[in-house]
Amino acid sequence: MTQTSSGALRALAHEHLPADIAERWLGLLRPGLRLTAAGGDDAVVGQLGGEPRLPRDVEWPVWEGNGPLSFIASVDCAALPQGALDIPFPASGTLSFFYFDGQLDDGETVVDPADAESQAGARIVYVPAGTPADARTTPEELDAYPHIPLTAHADLTVAEATHPRIQQAFAPEAEPFEEYEHPVCSEEFTDALWEHTSEVGHQLGGTPQSVQGPVELEVAHGALGPDTDWHDPRLADEAERWVLLAQFDSDDAADMMWGDMGCLYWLIRRTDLADLRFDRALFTWQCC
Repeated sequence: MTQTSSGALRALAHEHLPADIAERWLGLLRPGLRLTAAGGDDAVVGQLGGEPRLPRDVEWPVWEGNGPLSFIASVDCAALPQGALDIPFPASGTLSFFYFDGQLDDGETVVDPADAESQAGARIVYVPAGTPADARTTPEELDAYPHIPLTAHADLTVAEATHPRIQQAFAPEAEPFEEYEHPVCSEEFTDALWEHTSEVGHQLGGTPQSVQGPVELEVAHGALGPDTDWHDPRLADEAERWVLLAQFDSDDAADMMWGDMGCLYWLIRRTDLADLRFDRALFTWQCC
């Protein structure tokens, strides 16, 4: 489920939900920054693919025993619309995202939040503002993705009815992450939402736009441990502790395809984000 304009969302909610429920649902939506290909006079805030800029003392990320990670994207935090997000996103510096994308083993090795050791296959490199950094050539074993400049605009992000935040507001007694009897779960409303969606999209902050159910559930399960039962009531509470840092969708222009039209997600706890502890972020991905 992807973002749409706040005006369209408001009209949609009031068309398909009782007025009081529509306003309450709208109030639960979170702001995000959508990243799209820059053109014309658009302000460039980052890039997909190409070459990353890294400090000279920072080595290209490698997953030991598997090989170098591919550079996926970077964002210049100072170039982003300031104050647009409800999380303590860095106000300056550069975030670069790397992922073991299957080029070296035909996709046999998977990065999975349930496998803590595999998280070495997804890396974030934060370069503080003022740190000298140079463009780094992609390791010869890998093919670099095409360079696509990115721009950003703020928008509300949609949360599914089974998302803990929505579920807690409308049906706190319901089974976590399961559908329940309520207008926000009605076929009429959910179908109308889907009609306003296209691709999942590239995004910073906001609610993760999922391909296969709430992304936070997967990360919460990984954080609590692989032996955690999927019906464990702690999952909903743990899921609420994690916020989206960034997601990068499959993108034809950048020659990026994550499984079958999938998306890559990096999530982090708010406190770790405020402390710039990007080493504590967790990665997951979903596809059709």
